[in-house]
Amino acid sequence: MDDTGGTLPRSVRWGYGSGSVATGAFGTVPGLMLLPYLTDTLGIAALWAGLIVFAPKAWDVLLNPVAGRISDRTVDPAGPRRPWLLRAGVMLAGAFALIFAAPDLGSQVLEASWVLVFFVLAATAYAFFQVPYVAMPAEITSSYDERTRLMTARVAILAFTIMLAGATAPLIRDAVGGRDGYRVMGVAMAVLIGVGVLAAYVGTRRAPIGAVAAGAGSLREQLRIVATARDFRLLLTTFVLQALATGCMLAGVDYLASDVLGSSGAATILFVCFVGPALVLTPLWARYGARVGKQRGYTVSSLVLATGAAVAVLAPYAPSAVTFAAVGLVGVGYAGCQVFPMAMLPDAAATDAARTGENRAGVYTGVWTAGETLGLALGPAVFAVVLALGGYVSSQGGEVTQPGSALTAITLGFSLLPAALTLLSLHWLRRYTLDADAVARATTEATT
Repeated sequence: MDDTGGTLPRSVRWGYGSGSVATGAFGTVPGLMLLPYLTDTLGIAALWAGLIVFAPKAWDVLLNPVAGRISDRTVDPAGPRRPWLLRAGVMLAGAFALIFAAPDLGSQVLEASWVLVFFVLAATAYAFFQVPYVAMPAEITSSYDERTRLMTARVAILAFTIMLAGATAPLIRDAVGGRDGYRVMGVAMAVLIGVGVLAAYVGTRRAPIGAVAAGAGSLREQLRIVATARDFRLLLTTFVLQALATGCMLAGVDYLASDVLGSSGAATILFVCFVGPALVLTPLWARYGARVGKQRGYTVSSLVLATGAAVAVLAPYAPSAVTFAAVGLVGVGYAGCQVFPMAMLPDAAATDAARTGENRAGVYTGVWTAGETLGLALGPAVFAVVLALGGYVSSQGGEVTQPGSALTAITLGFSLLPAALTLLSLHWLRRYTLDADAVARATTEATT
């Protein structure tokens, strides 16, 4: 693959990683803020709110493989992926600002429709940004270890962005207050997304471009070939279940803070506890994975995440410090649960390219991001169902005393449910076999 076998310049690693500013903000803020916005500001019933949050992401699931296929076949001097960072990224920032900008239309149906339309537009733009972005590591380096270093930079920036966006979005909303608070917050987060888009586009201008021909055949044929990749299927299943778990926890932060812990300001503390450890521990997880392998590192980090989530079930009974510590433990595991699968995905795509001489990286990452999107979308939807089953009472900005069953539902949806999903995902991960030796063998066979 041309000059992609050596160590990447640090500027390329961090330039590529800066795209996580955009993906982190878009992946975090709707999952954190949109469900409370719909239920507690627009007064939408929990089940309908869950559907509105889920529908655009479901559209993304269908669109992501198409976006991958289109980027595979894009011909541009800058490569097949990089132009899409700018094209789709600018559209993403604009549409995001409008999600929370609904005017007072005097009708819950019209206001809910406004949110749905602009969320769908944002999700569409995100597909054409995220899929090419995630496909790039398989092409800009052929080194098994360099991909881990590349993902370390990406996850470090992702963790910082999640903390920045997740902590400041509620603060901006609360400082301004009411619907205007959501509108200002939406614009602020759109600016943050725009910064990430431009930084990634400029920062990857020196990245190598792999010289692998785009895969032949129709999209359906390409998807069928990808579906036969056993290790990719196992890794994807693991990651989707964990994305579902993360989506549940994100959706539950605001509810746990205000209704169970009794302080809306606790949402910011929970987010700092969740993401803060990743800023320090991401490089340590990468070093640990270099010693024991990516699969084992992924398993250990998943167990740490599940343990922290399970301990959070004590939130209604223990001091708040216990809940914060439990969420901090979740954050320790979350750092590894981002580094390792993101470093394992390019191995699967690059191994396929080495064996066949055809580039299906876009299709692989399209399917991958479709799965991730599905998991993150189902998280708030599942949490909304849990709220409904617990009898949660929606409102239009007024103070409502929730029944005990609703508080129990919030706690379980934030703690034991994500823990169980994470542990379940390990059933598929333990059967994964694509280690460093397997990747090396595939590359050797392709060149002999």
